This record gives sequence, structure tokens and C-alpha cells, in this order.
Amino acid sequence: MKRVVAGMVAMMLIASVAQAADRMNIQPQERYVKAEANLLTALASDNAGLQESAAYMLGEMGSTKAVVPLMRMLRASESESARIVAALALCRIGDSRGVYAVERAAQFDDSKNVQALCAWFHGQYAEGSAFAFTGDGSSDTPAVAAR
Repeated sequence: MKRVVAGMVAMMLIASVAQAADRMNIQPQERYVKAEANLLTALASDNAGLQESAAYMLGEMGSTKAVVPLMRMLRASESESARIVAALALCRIGDSRGVYAVERAAQFDDSKNVQALCAWFHGQYAEGSAFAFTGDGSSDTPAVAAR
């Protein structure tokens, strides 16, 4: 019974917040700018999960303001997963500086996993990618990026 009441209260709260946002008449462009600013702030966070989520969302938004911070994340992060998310975001954004950084990471990153995924992202999202994969991905012949 308590769960039902708590669920109903939560649904009423969500509905009231949605109505308040509609009454504020925030234009889509203003929402984009505010969301982008919040995500750029989150990208500078010390919280790894928040940072990676922000990087992903900035890539989905195509935020050109995020290119330089994402390049920094790709180059300097100690976390493989952070570098991988940064590479994906940079390829999704499509800015030539970011795409070049991903291409370089595909060749020179310390992690073979990061190298392979950077090459794959580059091949999927960058026009005229210079990477091709050899092998079939099985344990006998793993797929590796070849230039």
C-alpha cells in the first residue's frame, strides 16, 4: 500500500514539474543552450560516471563547444572507458579537430582496446576513414585495425 501511495505521489510530482516547464514557455533553443552549459560543467566533474555521461550526451547533441574538452579527455584521461566515450562523442560531433584526435588515438593510445574502438568509431562516423579491419573477430584471428 505504501508503494502505491509513493508511486502516485511521484507521478503527481512529475506531472506538476512538466506543467510548470510548459508554463515557463522555454524555447527549444534556450533549452539546448542550458542543457549544453550544464553538460559542459558536468564534463569537468571529478565524478567519472557523470563525466562519461556528459561526454556521451554532448556527442549526441553535436556540441561543437565540447570538442576541446573532449579532446583533452581523450588524450589525458587515465580511464579507458572515459577515452572511449570521448572518442565516440568526438566522432559523432564530426569536427575535423576531434576526428583527427580520434584517428591519432587509434594509432597511438596505450590501450589496444581503445585503439580498436577509436578506429571503429572513425570508420563508422568519419568520411573517408583510413582504417580497415583485418581478421574475423574470433579468438583465432582477432579483428584489428589496419591502416
